[in-house]
Amino acid sequence: MLTALTLGIGSVHAQEVKRKFGQPITVYKTPTCGCCSSWVDYLKTNGFRVETHDLNNLDGIKAQYGLTEPRLKSCHTAIVDGYVVEGHVPANDIWRLLSERPDVVGITAPGMPQMSPGMMSAKPEGYDVLSFDKENKTDLFSRY
Repeated sequence: MLTALTLGIGSVHAQEVKRKFGQPITVYKTPTCGCCSSWVDYLKTNGFRVETHDLNNLDGIKAQYGLTEPRLKSCHTAIVDGYVVEGHVPANDIWRLLSERPDVVGITAPGMPQMSPGMMSAKPEGYDVLSFDKENKTDLFSRY
């Protein structure tokens, strides 16, 4: 019991350290996508140490990490601590993913939700963040 409690405290402390000094995340995007660059900037202001790779075609990266279902895709793909983060996912959802460590491939904000981080719009648009497994089965992760 004490070991489990100690491990839990260590895990919380590790998350705090990563938020302070930067959780590494790798973002694959196209060189001309402005909203992708805006999302990268957003991540940097929310506790992430971002490494970016500009590619002309992201299909190979998406397939490599198990994102094969078109309905789950967006304009950029990120990898953080073994998880896929697809599209304009809010930072709080990424931190939650890392904290809870569910048995999923990753999370996605499919398409290009208008009022998501990195996107600009005068009109808010509700959207969902979904988790997905290796069979591309989805569950609701967050609703905005």
